[in-house]
Amino acid sequence: MAIIVSVGSGKGGVGKSVIAANLSMLLAKQGKRVVLVDLDVGGADAHILFGLLNPRLPLTDFIERRVERLEEVLQQVSAHPFLQLIPGTGDTLATANLPYSKKKRLIRHFRQLQADVIIVDIGAGTSYHALDFFLMADHYLTVATPDPTSVLDLYRFIKLAAIRRVLSAFLSRDAVTETLSDRDFSSIEEVIQAVSETDPNASEIASRTLQGFQPYLIVNRVSGKSRVNVLQLKKLLQQYVGGDLMMLGEIPDDPAMTRAVRSYLPVVEFEPTAPASLALDKVAHALLAQLARPAPTPVDTATSPVQAA
Repeated sequence: MAIIVSVGSGKGGVGKSVIAANLSMLLAKQGKRVVLVDLDVGGADAHILFGLLNPRLPLTDFIERRVERLEEVLQQVSAHPFLQLIPGTGDTLATANLPYSKKKRLIRHFRQLQADVIIVDIGAGTSYHALDFFLMADHYLTVATPDPTSVLDLYRFIKLAAIRRVLSAFLSRDAVTETLSDRDFSSIEEVIQAVSETDPNASEIASRTLQGFQPYLIVNRVSGKSRVNVLQLKKLLQQYVGGDLMMLGEIPDDPAMTRAVRSYLPVVEFEPTAPASLALDKVAHALLAQLARPAPTPVDTATSPVQAA
């Protein structure tokens, strides 16, 4: 069964899709059968990064059942035989507001793909759509830049993802569904407090649910004068979310990245010896090391009776 890696960010414009595309290419070069899935609704552009300007079939065709098998929308990436792409849907009401039944179907079909690794490029931000697809994975990868607003948005994204994960664990229990389904929460403590009225084990369940929630962080566009205080960010997450954060690597601010995008190629193909390419290669090896470790069973947020995005 394929390992699913979700790639998310708190805000757009941090280079999330470019990093997802390059990591997909690098894992394929390591002999892994890789599928890159573009779930960035409204900003689907992964196909352009590989020079596929007019994809034959986008993901919308599967979601709307114009094709029955997810394999039918797979596109071979000519640069490498082990890499395939599922092009994104674009911005439509149907895909931006998927009911949980369609999310459940999509996730089930992801699991059935013949691949070693599936990298899912999630849309930026904290919509239900983004959080649910981020949490469906076995491993969680986040991207930020050293910009203070990017770091703040990343903290908010991870905090809300943690709340969503805990909330979904409780919503699978009939006794508390009515208590939680119509409420909004800004912290895990609020969720636990609400559930404690009907479930005395609420705190223990929340803690157990978060044990497998350890996002990885890639900091993009790093220069000598701009760095993220990772230790401070980890401290905040541990204190207010209860989760941990693992630094996977830093990508330097490199004009080769821009040249590669304009040439419709991943930078690791366009300029393999560029500083960004060498840094991405280190990140890919670090990610492979984490994928080799058994991952906890993910909480199936898309099957819980939460409000659909």
